Amino acid sequence: MNATETNTRPRVLVAEKIGDSGVELLERHFDVDVGVGWSAEELGERIGDYDGILIRSATKLDADLIAKAARLRAVGRAGVGVDNVDVPAATKRGIVVANAPQSNVITAAEHTMALLLALARNVPQAHASLTGGAWERSKFSGVELFEKTLGILGFGRIGQLVAQRARGFGMHVIAFDPFVGAERYRELGVEKAESSDDLYAVADFITLHLPKTPETEGWLDAEALAKCKDGVRVLNVARGPLVVDEDLQAALDSGKVGGAALDVFRTEPVTEHPLFGYPNVIVTPHLGASTAEATDRAGYQAAEQVVAALDGGVVTSAVNVPAISPEDMEVLGPFMALCRSLGRIAIALAEGSSVDRVEAEFLGRIADRDTRLLSIQVLLGVLRGHTEEDVNEVNAPALAHERGIDVSETKRSGARDYTDLVRVTVTTGNESVRVVGTLIGHQNRPHLLAAWGQRFDVQLENHITLFRYRDVPGMIGRVGTVFGAHGVNIVSAAVGREPDERAVGEDRLAAMAVTTDTAVPREVIDEIVASEGFVAGRSVSL
Repeated sequence: MNATETNTRPRVLVAEKIGDSGVELLERHFDVDVGVGWSAEELGERIGDYDGILIRSATKLDADLIAKAARLRAVGRAGVGVDNVDVPAATKRGIVVANAPQSNVITAAEHTMALLLALARNVPQAHASLTGGAWERSKFSGVELFEKTLGILGFGRIGQLVAQRARGFGMHVIAFDPFVGAERYRELGVEKAESSDDLYAVADFITLHLPKTPETEGWLDAEALAKCKDGVRVLNVARGPLVVDEDLQAALDSGKVGGAALDVFRTEPVTEHPLFGYPNVIVTPHLGASTAEATDRAGYQAAEQVVAALDGGVVTSAVNVPAISPEDMEVLGPFMALCRSLGRIAIALAEGSSVDRVEAEFLGRIADRDTRLLSIQVLLGVLRGHTEEDVNEVNAPALAHERGIDVSETKRSGARDYTDLVRVTVTTGNESVRVVGTLIGHQNRPHLLAAWGQRFDVQLENHITLFRYRDVPGMIGRVGTVFGAHGVNIVSAAVGREPDERAVGEDRLAAMAVTTDTAVPREVIDEIVASEGFVAGRSVSL
């Protein structure tokens, strides 16, 4: 028997270059090999010898490579994304996959401030002029940040760090992000915009820190820029597709926008762009996360996660499902998708400007289990697609906490009329929205049982639309007619109305839930809600 076979210390491979601090941390716990420069063939031949692996972006851990990693229990990604890891394949093999999601937040916030100052004081242009042989002091006169208003679109980790730094310069800061609790704004001394339009109306500088989703792509377009103050300056250190380049160019040409600073672009890398030649535009090649400290921090944080995974500690940034006992998973597993769906529906129905509280209630036999996993699924439904950071089962509670969202869980063994019930309540300001669901039948089909205070029963499909309307004849037919005119096929429908028998006819409200084959376009919902008798309408893709 050789030394390797008798060695009980786990073995970890550092497959790509990281900071020395990360390697040193691993070496205090494990036997470490540095495989920087290994070919894909060599990695495939040797990966089966390791309990953990630490990578950056160049190593592709696909399903075939993971299948060769018989001993592998942990993957650490020194960076934010995990696109180069087949997470489902790793999860199936019981391998923890963790990244370093906070490694670049300080760097990104500081780069935002660097561009903000450069934009205000024309630093790059003045440098180019002087090194080009000209002394043009008056040409590059700038503006102070002091007492100017900075508008932040997206108030997650990076947005909040930018706000703290901007206030240090004496700026007034206003932010818009409905998925941050009102208390968090107060803690940071930041004004909470009730809508993006309110922010546009007062901001001298606007910086974007939104996630890239179908809803946010093209957020800053001609319509939005038209609502801004004349001469507003725009920064984007988040995602290129958030800005419509052509609309920004037109606003710069007209003078509506006084300047722009861009670190990200719709397609990258890019060396030719219509705005590159503009005298009032500053550009950098996606440097938001590019500092020595961020690189070192990413390696160290990823190493910490590998240590925790292999030593039985708490892995705080795992991107795959946390461990749950087989006994609990047998009971709770079918409820996970239902809880996510109820979270998505509840947040879609909520009308306030900020989410302050999310409450998950579990009634029936599921209340006898550890339902924390289900509460996290509710949070995923509420938050996913609405935060700059990727949300997963591990980081959802932390993201809710730092955004000032109070999360609570209650359990009760009895469930009226059903074996199990899940209630989700989202509170925004003084308004609360509750939705109720359950699983029915041997195939555990998810059903929505209540919304907007009305009870009904509809099986959840991928696309559901809810309407609130005056309880008068013909309303269901009107919805069907409009849907049909727009080619939307209805799968099922259910209605419910307020139980107060004293309210009749137009004095009583009813709710309708309609499932469809495809997503219902926003303009179709708006057309129906604008007609007589309808109060509200929401469409949700689950």
